[in-house]
Amino acid sequence: MTSTGMNMMNKITFYEERNFQGRSYESSSDCPDMSSYLSKCHSCRVERGCFMVYDRTNFMGNQYFMRRGEYADYMSMMGMTDSIRSCRMIPMHRGQYRMKIYEKENFGGQSYELMDDCDNVMDRYRMSNCMSCNVMDGHWLMYEQAQYRGRMMYMRPGEYRNFMNQGMNQGMRFMSMRHINDSYY
Repeated sequence: MTSTGMNMMNKITFYEERNFQGRSYESSSDCPDMSSYLSKCHSCRVERGCFMVYDRTNFMGNQYFMRRGEYADYMSMMGMTDSIRSCRMIPMHRGQYRMKIYEKENFGGQSYELMDDCDNVMDRYRMSNCMSCNVMDGHWLMYEQAQYRGRMMYMRPGEYRNFMNQGMNQGMRFMSMRHINDSYY
């Protein structure tokens, strides 16, 4: 299937008000700034696919993973303090998953290669920090706390030398990570 055909499988609709009320905006791809479509966004419905939504424009700020379902008032559900400002479509990945995590920024310190989920890097690898990574295959979610809790960040294939460059707070580190597999779709 072509990448264009793959994108048509994804669809998210944003609404200005809670409970799917007010003006709406539908997307099946990335949208770096939703302010030209909606003045605010307080609920959404994911009909197909998976998306990351962000509380700042240009895919910055706090991130939230949205899979198929209805989010009538996601701000209170997820503890968001602001409405959605941008969204990124997560393409489905077929094949293996590989990521190398590093203890320090710029690929420094201890390193380990992952091919499956890790619910606690401290328990599994005796690493107290994960501050940079290289995603070789697949799409991943990284979490600030063990057991897939706390703030998260979406990682697609590429090198991430410093998580601050991704709009995260200084000193942001990740303690658990899981791959986004086709069961989420």
